[in-house]
Order: sequence, then structure tokens, then C-alpha cells
Amino acid sequence: MLEEKDDNLQDAEGNLEEQSSTANETEETQSEVENDVTAEAESDVETTETEAVTEETETVEETVAETSAAVTETDVEDAEQTLEEHQEAVNEVHENVAEDAEDESANERHEIPVLDYHSMTKEALVDELEKLVKNEKVQAIKEHVDGIKSEFNQKFNEVLEQRKEEFLAEGGNIIDFHFSLPIKGRFNVAYNEYRSKRNEYYKNLEKDLHANLEKRLALIEELKGLLNVEENINNTYKHFKQIQEQWRNAGSIPKTQYNNVWRTYHHHVERFYDFLHLNRDLRDLDFKRNYEEKLKIVARAEELAKEENIIHAFRELQNLHRLWKEDIGPVAKELREEVWNKFSTATKVIHDRRQEYFKNIDKIYEQNLVVKEEIIAKIQEISAGNYKVHNQWQNKIKEIEKLREAFFNAGKVPLKVNEETWAKFKQSVREFNANKNAFYKSLKKEQQENLAKKLALIELAESLKDSDDWAETTPKMKKVQADWKKIGHVPKKISDKVWKQFKNACNHYFDRLHAQKNAASAEENAALEKKEAFLSEMEAFELSGDTKQDIETIKKKIADWKSIGRVPYNKKNIDNKFNKVIDGLFKKLNIDKQESELIKYSNRLENLDERKINSERIFIRRKIDDITAEIRQLENNLQFFSNSSSNSPMLKKVHQDIEKHKRALDTWKAKLDQLRAL
Repeated sequence: MLEEKDDNLQDAEGNLEEQSSTANETEETQSEVENDVTAEAESDVETTETEAVTEETETVEETVAETSAAVTETDVEDAEQTLEEHQEAVNEVHENVAEDAEDESANERHEIPVLDYHSMTKEALVDELEKLVKNEKVQAIKEHVDGIKSEFNQKFNEVLEQRKEEFLAEGGNIIDFHFSLPIKGRFNVAYNEYRSKRNEYYKNLEKDLHANLEKRLALIEELKGLLNVEENINNTYKHFKQIQEQWRNAGSIPKTQYNNVWRTYHHHVERFYDFLHLNRDLRDLDFKRNYEEKLKIVARAEELAKEENIIHAFRELQNLHRLWKEDIGPVAKELREEVWNKFSTATKVIHDRRQEYFKNIDKIYEQNLVVKEEIIAKIQEISAGNYKVHNQWQNKIKEIEKLREAFFNAGKVPLKVNEETWAKFKQSVREFNANKNAFYKSLKKEQQENLAKKLALIELAESLKDSDDWAETTPKMKKVQADWKKIGHVPKKISDKVWKQFKNACNHYFDRLHAQKNAASAEENAALEKKEAFLSEMEAFELSGDTKQDIETIKKKIADWKSIGRVPYNKKNIDNKFNKVIDGLFKKLNIDKQESELIKYSNRLENLDERKINSERIFIRRKIDDITAEIRQLENNLQFFSNSSSNSPMLKKVHQDIEKHKRALDTWKAKLDQLRAL
């Protein structure tokens, strides 16, 4: 673009040289120029450099002035309101452009995504901070670092407060309290590195900004001096273009000076173009190029107005305004209003979409606030509960942890209530922790008492574990085990240790008892060999097909098995193998189910000791009571069918259920009779 412009300017300069070939024409031109410069200088006496009005503001004022006489008062108000809205949008963009003026990388900025720091763990936050400080430019990560710092401090302070409350609840003195985490050290190192880099950056930046300001002010003075030089107009124009190029490359300046310096420069650029009014070819060519470039900017702004990512669109719009102000000069006066209105309209569309975006963000934050308030209410409800046992508290602790996680994952809330919401959340969790600590403080005393009881049982078990008086010691050891089960919890840090001591003492005794029994009975070993051979024979046994004869044969086999006698204690599993073989044979027989059950049940009873027989008796009686109650309920239900036909499906179903339960009841009663016979 610039190369094309230079080529055209050279052609124009050549034409100017032809036009000024005669001395008379040159003298007339210089005389008129001097008169214009004098008039311009006199008109500028009343205004300072920094009070120069921007191109956009002039356009707004001219538009209002031209239309005020032709429209009604209402139309004027509407027009003024529209212009004010457009100007408000433009001003916001200009403010952002001025703020970015100090950032040397503003035109090279790349997007650094802002993550949902609120839902990240402390470790993840520090990892992200370290990555940003190491890989990104320090001037581009302020928003990210501030967000990470805020969320990390909130999460760390919550843990700190909880640990402090636990410390005080256990009787500690606040003066002695000290708490830290390794992750906090990592955070401090990364954040201090960020601060050091940031301070160094801004120290160097301030020096560069003031140096660039001096350069730009010197260029303005040089530009002003062009109006007073006595040289060929073509050379003056070349000098002007050189000043423009140096201005573009002069670098950033302090944002407090940005707008005034630019307006002053822009004012003198326009004065120079007015100075060139006799050299219309040069001026019009430049105006044309500027107009074309501004139309390109307008077209790009209109494209941005349709872009889905409004944040990205707004940032690129800032660059377009910077190009409009910094790189492109004025256009012909009759086109200024038209091209500026197009750009202003596109700017307002993007501005309005951005405002709507943040309005919707506020709605999302409001929804997040509702969710967080509901979570806080649930925590408060749990905190108000009266829990008496350890398991209840453990369940509630898990619930609170899930609610805390849900709170952190719920997202941001409106800034105006952020601190208040966070304080309510911390207070609700603090109340729960205080109640929990009070419970476990009282529980600690009880656990110490339980520990004393269990240590006494361990001492007793260890005193009995090497006894050879099996008849007297075995009941005592069983009582020790029963008493152990009745004692509640002991402190968790010692629970496993005392349990291992107790278990080792008991196992030592009963292993000796079983070893003695196994070694003492030669008959049991002989019986084992017989049963192993008998089992092999039964696994190969085949039924004859005569049900009655097969039943008698199976009964005889069972009787033969029982007659062999007991086997060593650690080999009793062989009886279970035999029972499985018998069960398989009964399944192949076509006999009454109850009869089959009783035969198999009788076989199993031989392997039960006294304790298991008592347990079996209790179990069967409970089953008989349950089935009897079920039969009684079904018989009562028959009253509801007093008017029903005997062919009713539902009535038949009830009778069938009653019969099924009666058959089951008979089976269980028969089993109970067999137990009694034992």
C-alpha cells in the first residue's frame, strides 16, 4: 500500500515540477502560501495545541449544526441521543486504546485463555501460575495472576482456619499455632518471580515511554516548522512524509499523554494539508489513499460486528481505531462525515454486543449465586443436626466435602456479593467443624476408656495363650473374644496395633488347640483316608434308574459315610465335597422335593457343633414364624374375595400361595424335629 502511494506521489511531484517551471508561477505560489500560513497562524492564536478537536468530534458538531434548523425539537433530541450513544461507544474504545498505548506488544497480543480458577485445586492453580510466569510475557498475564492469587488465598485460608479451629479444640494455645503447606511455598516462589519480572518490566517501560514522548514532541515541533520553511514544495512534502514515517515508528508513550499528543499531532497534520491547498494533486492523491484505507477499516469493522467471539472482535476494533488515528491521515472534508459515520456505526454495533455479552454474564453469575446459596443452606442444615455416633459424623463429613466441591465448581458470582457469599460459606463450614470437633473431643475420652479395656483383654489373652489346660482355657478365650466385640472404638492411630496384638494372642492359642486336636487323633487320620477313597467312589457312582432303589442306596451311602467317623479339623472340607456329590444325585432323582431336602439336611447335621446347632435352631424358628405370619396374612386376604367367583384368577393365586407356604412350613418343621432329635 505504502509503495503504491510513493509511486503515485512521485508522479504527482513530477507534475508539480512542470507546473512550477516559470519564475512568475513560483513567486505567485510562494506569495499565496505565505498569506495562507499567516492566516492559519492568526486563526490558531486563540487555541492551544492540546485543545485541538478530533476529527470525529468535529463531524458530530457539524452534523448537529447542519440539521438543527431543518428538524423539529423532538428530532433534534433523537439525533443528539443517537450521536451521544455513538460517541459513548467510540470513547470507550479510545479509552482502551490509550491504556494499551503503554503496552509495546499491544499489536502483537495473542489470546491467553482465562481458565475457571474458581473450580481448580490449589495444586492446579500453582501449576498454572508457574506455567504463565515461565512462558508468557509478564505484561500480558496480570488478570490471570490476580485471579489465581485470589482463588489460591481463599482456598489456603479456608484450610488454615479449619486447622486453627481443630488446634484450639484440642486445647492448644493460639500463640503456639503454626501451619504451612508445601504448596504454599511453591506459590510464594512463583508469585515473587512474577513480581520481580513485572517490576523490572515497568521500570524499563517507564524509561522507554518518556524517551518516546520526547521523540514525538520533537516530531510535532519539526512538523510545525514545515509551515515556515522556504524551499521547493516537493521537498517540503517529502520532509512531511518522513516525519509521518518517524511518527509511526516512534514507539509507545505514557497513556496520560497519549490523547493530547495525538490530537496535537493530528491538528498540525491537517494544517499542513491546508498549507498544500494550492498543490491539489499531492493533497487529493493523499486524501484518496487515506479514504481507501479508511474504507478498508470500515469494511473490517462491519465484519467484526458479525463475529461470534465479541471479546476478540472488540480487541481487534481497538487496533482498527489505533490505525485510524496513528497510521492514516485525513480525507477530503466532504467525505469525512460519511466515512466516519460508517466507522462509528460499526463501532457502536460491536460496543452494544459487548455490553449485551457482559449483561448475560451477569445473569449467569446470578444463577451461580442461587446455586451457591442453596449449597450454603444445605451445609447450615447439616451443621444444625444432632449426631450421636462416629458413623453418622463420617457420613456427614463426606456430604460436606461433596458440597464444598460443588460450591467451588458452581462458578463465579456477581462481584458485589462475592465477599459476602464467601464469608457465609466459610461461616457455615466453620460451624460444622466446630460441632464435629466438639463431638470428637468428647469421643476421645470414651475411646481412651475403651483402649484401657482392650489392653486389659490383651493382657489376659496373652496370659492364657500358652496354657495346656484346653478344657478350662478354651471357654475363657472364647469369652475374651466376645468381650472384645462389645467394646467400642479406640483412637485410630493405635487401633490397628492393639487389634494385631489381640489377634496374634488368640490365633496363637487356637492354632495350638487345633494342632493338638489334629495330632492327637490317629483315628481321624485313618477316617480321612477312608473318606477320600469313599468320595472317589461316590464321584463315579451311577444311578440305576429305579427311583425307590436309588433312594435307599443313597441313604445307605450317607449312613456308610457317617459311620466312618470324624476327620482332622483342618480336613473337614471333605464333608462338604461329599454333600455336593449327594446333592447332585438327588437332583437326578424324580422324588418329592421335601423328602429330598430332609434327607440332605439330615446328612449336614452330622457336621455341626453345639454352637452351630443352636444358631441353626434359632434360624429355623425364625423361618417358621415368618412363614406362619405370611400364611395368616394370605388367609386374611381371602376375606376380600368373599363376593368373588371361585374361578377368579386372583383368588386362585392366593390359594396357590397359601399351599406353597404350607408345604414350606412342613419342611421347616421337619428340619426342626431333626434338630431336636440331636
